Amino acid sequence: MKVNKHYAQLEESYLFSNIAHKVADYQATHPDADIIRLGIGDVTLPLAKSVVEALHAASEEQGHKETFHGYIPSEQGYPFLREAIRDYYARRGVRLDTAEIFISDGAKSDLGNLLDLFDVDNTVLVPDPVYPVYVDDNVMAGRPIRYLPATADNGFLPMPGADTAGDIVYLCSPNNPTGATYTREQLKVWVDWANAHDAVILFDAAYECFVTEPGLARSIYEVEGAETCAIEVCSFSKIAGFTGTRCGYTIVPEALLREGMSLNKMWLRRQTTKFNGVAYIVQRAAAAVFSPEGMEQIQQNLDYYRRNAAVIGAALEEAGVWYCGGKNSPYLWLKCPDGMTSWQFFDWLLDTAHVVGTPGEGFGACGEGYFRLTAFGDAERTKEAAARIVAALKTLH
Repeated sequence: MKVNKHYAQLEESYLFSNIAHKVADYQATHPDADIIRLGIGDVTLPLAKSVVEALHAASEEQGHKETFHGYIPSEQGYPFLREAIRDYYARRGVRLDTAEIFISDGAKSDLGNLLDLFDVDNTVLVPDPVYPVYVDDNVMAGRPIRYLPATADNGFLPMPGADTAGDIVYLCSPNNPTGATYTREQLKVWVDWANAHDAVILFDAAYECFVTEPGLARSIYEVEGAETCAIEVCSFSKIAGFTGTRCGYTIVPEALLREGMSLNKMWLRRQTTKFNGVAYIVQRAAAAVFSPEGMEQIQQNLDYYRRNAAVIGAALEEAGVWYCGGKNSPYLWLKCPDGMTSWQFFDWLLDTAHVVGTPGEGFGACGEGYFRLTAFGDAERTKEAAARIVAALKTLH
């Protein structure tokens, strides 16, 4: 028999696993160190009250014969949740049909599973730096990858040029790790390029809920023509704290055709074959996110993280460190001081301030010399971390 030897081309360990091992090793040799983690983008606030109430009510239904729910009628998701998502987009001027909305257990899964729709000979365009999963998914399949440099010169938002060629392009906005966010005008350039080149955009909108500035897009479908070239993937993890509850959704427009085939129908066929759907109680909880009470409570949580971002940003400004992000994103992307590499700065910050962040090099070659901090931590611990970072950085001057 033969195994998939493309796995041998992967990095030996996933970025965040590597960080976890390094922190564990440091803690073992420094047991008294009070380490504050501003690395992995996991949320810290509990689920909103309305979400928990919906979860409890749905669980109670499962305990009675009259209201018990077994297999999900459609792997695409219950109508009540797809209708709630449709209405959420409609409030922002985006018209969707519920047939275009597919419920999943999170954006990460679908970003990989969507590749089932495309031939392995397709060339993939990936921004650099970027969420490592985009790269690993395609390395596993053996697809050719071309990198789009995202640098300070282009605002960490690569754009297509006359020589840009590819079949599948990943765009994440607001971006992980840089926090940079495309305007509608910039996305229009990408949409026109994709339609002209028969390409497909995989648009990761996991952080759309953090966008507050006018002119910035929260969905690629705010751009004319996107319905014929783009698939949008989103998650409840960031907007509603579902990192441990697991739910997301993917939008595949009915107008999206390639080689005479409907990608919407292909995705439906794929999901009904390979996916059992998301639990009823989780879908009820997710629907509660979009209720008036849910939206109000969730905005309070998002504001909590926005304040954390402001605290970290103020600390970096006080220390004279260049950074971007943190305004329409929970991530702050800073330039490592004193010419340190990103892993050197990781080790230095851990040892000097007992603060953990994420080395930019782990997101791609263009991330070297940069570092990511997250605003998803506890508010008081974030303030403590910010104070430590300022004190540590001042020792370098």
